[in-house]
Amino acid sequence: MDTHATDTAPTENFDVIVVGAGMVGTALTALLAQAGMRVALVEARHEPQCWKAVNKTLPTPRVSALTPVSQRLLTHLDVWPAMAECRVTPYRYMQVWDAEGSGEIKFSADEAGVPVLGHIVENAITQAALNDAVLDHPRVECFFGCRVQALQTSATGRWLVLDDARKLHAPLLVAADGARSTLRELADIEITSDDMGQEAVVTTVKCAHVHGSTARQAFTQSGPLAFLPITLEDDARYCSIVWSTTPEHALALSHFTPDELGKALGEAFGYRLGEVEVCDRAYRFPLVQRHARQYVLPHFALIGDAAHSIHPLAGQGVNLGLMDAAVLAEEVVSAWKRGAPWGELTTLKRYERRRRLDNSAMLGLMKGFRELFGTQMPLFTLARNLGMSGMNQLSPVKRSVMRQATGERGRLPHSCR
Repeated sequence: MDTHATDTAPTENFDVIVVGAGMVGTALTALLAQAGMRVALVEARHEPQCWKAVNKTLPTPRVSALTPVSQRLLTHLDVWPAMAECRVTPYRYMQVWDAEGSGEIKFSADEAGVPVLGHIVENAITQAALNDAVLDHPRVECFFGCRVQALQTSATGRWLVLDDARKLHAPLLVAADGARSTLRELADIEITSDDMGQEAVVTTVKCAHVHGSTARQAFTQSGPLAFLPITLEDDARYCSIVWSTTPEHALALSHFTPDELGKALGEAFGYRLGEVEVCDRAYRFPLVQRHARQYVLPHFALIGDAAHSIHPLAGQGVNLGLMDAAVLAEEVVSAWKRGAPWGELTTLKRYERRRRLDNSAMLGLMKGFRELFGTQMPLFTLARNLGMSGMNQLSPVKRSVMRQATGERGRLPHSCR
C-alpha cells in the first residue's frame, strides 16, 4: 500500500526515479538524462545486459519488430549504429495468410513509401545498446540488484524504500517494471486483464530457402505462426519463430525433438520456406493482455508493459512502450525546462491523453484479430478470406494499414520525427 512518509532518514534526491531497466525504462532514462535531468534507475536484476551476453553465432530467442518510428527514437539516442553493427535485419515485405483458407495479403515498403517496413532485432541487442547509453552517464545513478520495499508519498513527490534500506526521493516516479508491475500494485492502480488462453512458443530456425527480407505470418487452426527474418553472418535462411497456440499444444511443442518440431513448423507453414531446421530449444510463455485503468497519479506514471501488455500478433508491444517513453519524456522535459511542476497531474495527464487512446486502439485491434481468426465457423472463415483478398486489391487501404504498422500514428514526439 502507498503510505505517507513520516521519518526524516537521509535520502538521495533525483529529478526522476525509473523502476525497471528493461528496454522501455532504459530508453526513458536515456531521454531524460540526455535533456539534463538527474535520474535514478532501479532494477531488481543484479547485472545489466551487456554485449558479451549477445551470442554471435546464434540469435537469442526473444525478438521485436521495431518500426521505423522506433528506429528514429533509437537513432536520436545514438544507439542504433551499435545495434546495426551487431545484428539487425530489415524487412521490406510482409505476407499474411489464412492457413485454413485462401485469403492472403501482401505488403511492401514501396507501397508504403518507406525504405523498410521495420527491423527484426533481438531484444538482447536493443537492451545492451540502451544500457551503453545510461550506465556511465553522469546524470544517471543505477541501482541494480535492488528490490522495492515500499512506496511512500510526500508533499513534493514520491519516496522509494529499497530492500537495502536506502531511500530515494523524486518529484516523479515512473513504473517500467513489466506486466506484473510491483509499483502498479503498490500504487493501487487496477488493471483489466484478458487471459487469451494461449501461450507463445519461440525459437530460432534455419530454412531451406532465404527469407527474402519478408516477415511472414500464417493464421493456423491453433493460432498465428510467424516466421520473422534474421540474417546471421550473411546467411538469410534464418528466422525467429513465434507460434501463439493453446497451452496444451505449446507444452507438446516444447517437448518435441528438434526434428519433430521442425516438421510441425514446416507443415503448419505450408513449407513456404522449404524444410525447417530447429537451431535452439523451444521456449514458451503465457499470453495475457492487460491494460491499466489509469496511467498516472500525482508524481507517478506507468509506461510500457506496466501500463499495457499486448498479444505478440503484430509485434507492437515494444514499439508501444518506446512511444510511451518518448511522449512522457517530451512532456516531463518540457515542464522541467520551463520551471513547471513536472511530476504533478497537470503535466502527467498530457502524457496519458496522448498515449492511452493509441494503446487502447491497438489492444482492441489485436483482440479483434484474435477472435476473428480464432473461430473455425465457416461463415467467419469465408468472411475473413474475402476480406484479406479484397484488401490486397485496394492500394489506398493497404497504404493506410501500413502507415499504422510502421508507427506513423498521431502526433509523434520530437525524438521520433
